[in-house]
Amino acid sequence: MYKISVEINGMMCANCEKHMEEAFASLDGIKKVKASSKDKNAVIVSEEVIDEETIKSKVAEQGYEFVSYKCEKKTGLFG
Repeated sequence: MYKISVEINGMMCANCEKHMEEAFASLDGIKKVKASSKDKNAVIVSEEVIDEETIKSKVAEQGYEFVSYKCEKKTGLFG
């Protein structure tokens, strides 16, 4: 499993979080997604590495600003 942390500017509310979560959930291998407008980020748990360009594209498609990307190999869901 991989934990991908994405910093995102522009999410303002629960609706924004939902749109971003749905966009990331549409990618292959996604196990869990949690977006937070308060923390200005999304945390994605996936079976495989999702490259930074794919993440940037999903953020842009939703009309938000991609800030940063970090991918870590994990032993459990958020291990």
